[in-house]
Amino acid sequence: MTSFVATERALQIGHLGNGSRLRLFSGSANPPLAREIAGYLGISDGPRVSKRFADGELYLQIQESIRGCDVFLVQPTCSPVNDHLMELLIMVDACRRASARQITAVVPYYGYARADRKTAGRESITAKLVANLLVQSGVNRVLAMDLHSAQIQGYFDIPCDHIYGAPVLVDYLATRDLGEVVVVSPDVGGVARARAFAKRMDDAPLAIIDKRRSAHNVAESLTVIGDVAGKTAIVVDDMIDTGGTISKGAKLLRQQGAERVIACATHAVFSPPAIERLSEPGLFEEVLVTNSIPVAPELRFPQLKTLSVANMLGEAIWRIHEESSVSSMFR
Repeated sequence: MTSFVATERALQIGHLGNGSRLRLFSGSANPPLAREIAGYLGISDGPRVSKRFADGELYLQIQESIRGCDVFLVQPTCSPVNDHLMELLIMVDACRRASARQITAVVPYYGYARADRKTAGRESITAKLVANLLVQSGVNRVLAMDLHSAQIQGYFDIPCDHIYGAPVLVDYLATRDLGEVVVVSPDVGGVARARAFAKRMDDAPLAIIDKRRSAHNVAESLTVIGDVAGKTAIVVDDMIDTGGTISKGAKLLRQQGAERVIACATHAVFSPPAIERLSEPGLFEEVLVTNSIPVAPELRFPQLKTLSVANMLGEAIWRIHEESSVSSMFR
């Protein structure tokens, strides 16, 4: 996937001339990513005005005509989740009232995804609620990346294209001299994700960390299923939040004889005390994440490596606009 370069798509869109009906606008959650995507496509991040009233209410205006256009709104619903989600809904409403032909919400990180089912009485399935809000706001299509669970795609009563950050992470790992590799799932629920990752890494062997969680954001790693001794253990997850699961898993892998431990995750949520855990000396050789969520300067640490998914998102946007296959990007 990362073999695509910006100039190729820019030239193709350039052939359409000023009559191109493709438009892209960024919310406030991750403007640098939106600018990278726009650069890949050879277009500009569309002009808009966003400001807050004295009471905190958000005002937003699209500052160019989008009548009859295919509009893509780039907005991960990362922290502060509620603010960014509300901003996305307002952007959608503005585009709908401006007579956009089709509105696609590009949500590289989908907030509330972990509330995807009821695990106890009287709980909200908030992932479904957010999907309902987007649909009711006027979104025609959603482009998401590495949803916490695959079933969330079915929560949308509109088309949902689901893409993966794994190709970008694997491409980077291919440049490293890793020796003998084992791909590790940090829990049983992530086995399918780790297996797909291992297949991309020339069918590397798989190991699983048996984990039991006693409360939200509290994880206890018990044992490793699989051989990791003397190998480079690549721990794969969709996100790193507080870092409890992945850091305890890394310590267990070290105890079981893993020579090196590398963490890979698409979404760098990094809630406290993630940085202290991930930057512990002698634990991780590298922590690889993507720029689906912006990582603030104060959250960076020596082991951290951030990889861009802009080209991949840009390619998916182009294919949606041209009504061609998105899933074929990953075959």
